[in-house]
Amino acid sequence: MATSRTATSTLPASRTEPDGSAVIRVLSYNIRSMRDDREALARVIAACEPDLVLVQEAPRFFRWRKRAAWLAAHSGLVVLGGGATASGPLLLCSLRVTVERTEDVLLPRTPGLHQRGFATAVVRIGGARFGVLSCHLSLQGEERYAQGGMLLDRVGEMGVEHAVVGGDLNDRPDGRTFRRLAGELQDCWAAKPWGGEFTSTPEDPHQRIDAVFATPGIEVLGCGVPPDLPEADVRAATDHLPVLAALRVPAA
Repeated sequence: MATSRTATSTLPASRTEPDGSAVIRVLSYNIRSMRDDREALARVIAACEPDLVLVQEAPRFFRWRKRAAWLAAHSGLVVLGGGATASGPLLLCSLRVTVERTEDVLLPRTPGLHQRGFATAVVRIGGARFGVLSCHLSLQGEERYAQGGMLLDRVGEMGVEHAVVGGDLNDRPDGRTFRRLAGELQDCWAAKPWGGEFTSTPEDPHQRIDAVFATPGIEVLGCGVPPDLPEADVRAATDHLPVLAALRVPAA
């Protein structure tokens, strides 16, 4: 794992604090249905040493469970929830995570547009208990804005004090859906920037449409595109760059 330590060593490592709070690493990543170099994809994920991976565009069709299991195993993780049953969002986790419950949510569908959904879970790490949600919002502005409201509602309905959200928003920080989310949740890049800002595209990073958010009680220790991942792997893995956040979640 020498590459992983070099790639992300300037970001706090995962640990449990004496008071039971948990320092966690959360990765949000659009993997384009694993249509690219899946070996490179697994290496990028593993290099980030995440506790949780909030995936977008996971495989949804033929043998999708087998492909998700392959990615988890080759990244040193396990499948937590989501996938085709959430219409694309997928959750992976390390063995550090204790799972309390999972729920896949399908959103109202606009005729002619793609089905969208959320992959959600409530988990424990150390003495911390928190919600997790992966999303991939609509390309259509009005539908996307409505989905942003549904996301905030879902976070509020999870029955937890703390929550982490990651996803491909298909919106920039000055867009109204991004601003809607950032009005109630912490935009982790804005709170504590680390690494790179732009997430699309690997060949020409010029916009931030992928993000990690956290509820106000969580301390953001750093968030951004890891700066020292192998460039060849990043370009070959998918058409987005990964967003990695280190967060301190208080003990329950």
